[in-house]
Amino acid sequence: MPPNFRRDAGEPPRAERRRTSTELFGETVTDEYAWLKDGNWREVLKDGSALAAPIRDHLAAENAYTAAVLADLSSLRERLVAEMRGRIKEDDNTVPSPDGPWAYYTRHRDGGQHPLVCREAREGGPSQILLDGDLEGAGKPYFDLHAAEHSPDHSLLAWSADLAGSELFTIRVRDLGTGTDLPDEVRTTSGEVEWSGDGRAFYYVEVDANHRPSKVLRHRLGTPQADDVLIYDEPDVGWFVDLGTTGSRDFVTIRISDHETAEVHLLDRHDPAAEPRVVAPRSRLVIYGVEHRGDDLIIRTNADGAEDFKLATAPAARPGRANWRDLVPHRPGIMVLAQRAFARHHVRLERENANPRIVVRDMESGDEHIVAFDEEAYSLGLDDGYEFDTRTLRFTYSSLTTPAETWDYDMATRERVLRKRQEVPSGFDPALYVTRRLYGTARDGEQVPISLVHRRDLRTDGSAPCLLYGYGSYGSSMPASFRTNLLSLVDRGFVYAIAHVRGGTEKGWRWYLDGKREKKTNTFTDFIACGEALIASGHTGRGRLVAFGGSAGGMLMGAVANLAGELFAGIVADVPFVDVLNTMLDGDLPLTPPEWPEWGNPGQDEAAFRTILSYSPYDNVRAKPYPAILALGGLTDPRVTYWEPAKWVARLRSEMTGGGPVLLRINMEAGHGGAAGRFDRLEEVALIYAFALACVGGPDEARPASPV
Repeated sequence: MPPNFRRDAGEPPRAERRRTSTELFGETVTDEYAWLKDGNWREVLKDGSALAAPIRDHLAAENAYTAAVLADLSSLRERLVAEMRGRIKEDDNTVPSPDGPWAYYTRHRDGGQHPLVCREAREGGPSQILLDGDLEGAGKPYFDLHAAEHSPDHSLLAWSADLAGSELFTIRVRDLGTGTDLPDEVRTTSGEVEWSGDGRAFYYVEVDANHRPSKVLRHRLGTPQADDVLIYDEPDVGWFVDLGTTGSRDFVTIRISDHETAEVHLLDRHDPAAEPRVVAPRSRLVIYGVEHRGDDLIIRTNADGAEDFKLATAPAARPGRANWRDLVPHRPGIMVLAQRAFARHHVRLERENANPRIVVRDMESGDEHIVAFDEEAYSLGLDDGYEFDTRTLRFTYSSLTTPAETWDYDMATRERVLRKRQEVPSGFDPALYVTRRLYGTARDGEQVPISLVHRRDLRTDGSAPCLLYGYGSYGSSMPASFRTNLLSLVDRGFVYAIAHVRGGTEKGWRWYLDGKREKKTNTFTDFIACGEALIASGHTGRGRLVAFGGSAGGMLMGAVANLAGELFAGIVADVPFVDVLNTMLDGDLPLTPPEWPEWGNPGQDEAAFRTILSYSPYDNVRAKPYPAILALGGLTDPRVTYWEPAKWVARLRSEMTGGGPVLLRINMEAGHGGAAGRFDRLEEVALIYAFALACVGGPDEARPASPV
C-alpha cells in the first residue's frame, strides 16, 4: 500500500458472494455479485432513496472505507480545491452571441455554483438576467441546468433541468416580460428544446420507461402535456432520437441513430402543423447529417465509401441519396468533423493526424482557405451562433498551454478579432510550460499520438510522475485543450498526457473502426504502448505512472489493470463501464440495445460473446497483484450504473493476491457527470488528484512560478 494511505483504516468491506450462472454458447459465466443490482433499478435512477437497504448499507460501508484510507490526504485535497478555485474567474461570462436586437450569454457570479442566462440589447442598455441558476438550484442536493432556448420573438425562454442526476429533465417556459414561469411543465424528457417558428409551441424528446429517448412531441403553450402531439415515434429500441436545428433556422432536425447508421427528418419550423420529412431512409453503415442554405441541403456523410466523410449537396425539395452531389469529395486521412452553413459561406472543421483545422468556403466563387494554427497539439471548436446572414464566424482555440480564446473571424476579409481570452486569476505564465506531441508504437506498428504538457524545467530522466488519460470509444476524440485544474499536478512535477488510442477518430474513421468490436483490444494495447513510450522517452518511469479514464475510458482502465497492472502505480476509473458482458446481455438497460453496434450483441452473436468475454474487465479479474485503484460512480447514473464499479471492486478484492488498495466511492446524490455545481466538482477532481499524488509519493505543495 502506498505510504500516504492509511494502513489502520480497518478491513475493506466484503460483499456477500451469491453465485449466479449464465450458460451461453457452451460457456458458463458466473457472477457472485449480481445482487448489487437493485431489482428496482428504474426507480433508483429516478430517486436514489428507492435503493434497497442491504445495497445502500454496502455502498455506505464502501464510502466510509475509502474515506478512512484517504483520511491523511484531507489537507492535500483542501489545498488542491483552494488552488483550483483560485484559478477560476468567478464572475466570468461567455462572449455575447448576437440574435436580432439582442445578444445572449451566460455568466457566473462570485461564489455562484450555477450559470445565469443573460442578454443585452445590441444597441446598448443594461443586461438582463433571464434565468438565475443559483436561485433555481438553491437548497437542492443536485441541480443541472441543461437547455435555455429563447423563442423566435425573444419573449419566452424554454429551459430544462435535472434534479437527480438521472438525466431526466423537466422543461418549463419563462415569460421574459414578467420573469415568471408559465404553468406549462413537461416532464421525463431528454432536455432538448426546439421552438416552432411562431413561438407558440416547442418540440422535445420524450424518454421512455427504460430511459431511452424515443419520441418527438410538440407541446403547444397553455395546454397539458397529455395533449402534446406525437411527431415521431422510433420503434427500434436500438436507436436514439435527438433534436437540432439548421443554421438557417428554417428546419428543426430529428436525428435517429445508433453508433454506425443515421437518419434525419426535417420539420418546417414555419408550419405550425409540420409533419417530419425524411432526407434519406436509413441504410446500414451510412451516417449523415444536414445543414441548409437557400434551396439546398449540405450533407456530411460517409456514403459511397467516404470513410473519413465528405460533403454533398441535394435540393431541399428532393433530398434523397439519388440527388446527392459531391461538394467536398472524400480525402482519405482527412476527416470532416462538423460543418456550419451561412448565407454566403460554408465552414467545415476537419482533422488530420490528430490536429483539427477550419476551412472556409465562399459559396459563390468556390474558393477555400484554411484558418491555421502553429502549436504541435491544440483544440478547435465552432460556435453554433444564432445568425445565418453574417460574415462572422466565431470559434474557440486552446492548447494544453494556451488558455481558451474566443475569436470572431470575418470570412470575407479574413480578419481575426480576439473577443475573449480565458483569465487565470492566480496567474499563469505559458512560458513556464511545454506542450508536445509524441507517438507510441503499437504492437502492430501503428503510431499512436500522445499529447502532453509539463513544466519547461522538467528533467526527462524518468523521475517525473505522469497522469496518462485515455478514452478510445464511440469515435470520440480527446481534445488537447487547456485545463486550469491540471496545473495543480503539473506544478507538482507531473507530466499530463493524453493517449489518442484507437477507438477514437484522431487519425480518421479507420482509427475508430480499428478499436471497436472484434478489434477492441487495440484500444487497450495502444494505451499500454503509450505508457511504455512515455517511460522510454524519460518523461516518466516505472512506478511513476498513473492511469485515468472515465465511462468507456473506465472500461479501458479495467482492461489495462488486468493486462498490465504492473506498469502503473495507480489507476483511477471514473464511472467505469467494467461489467461489459452482463450489461450487453441485459436488453432492458437504458443503453444496451443502442450499444450493440459498438460492442456487439453477445446474446445473439457467438463471436461477439467470445470477444467481449475475452476483455470484459469484470470477467477477467485474476489472482494476481493489482495497483492502487480508485473507482468512482454515481447512484442515479443511467449510462454506467452504480453496480458496475461496485461489483468490480468486490471481485478485485476477492481475487487479487497483493497490491492495492482498491477503493470505491459512490456519489449518492449524482449520476454520470458527478456533482453539478462548478465548485462542488472541484472536490471530486481534488480526490482524483490527491489519489494520484499519493500513488507516486508526490509533493504536497505546488512549485511557485519562477522565471525560465
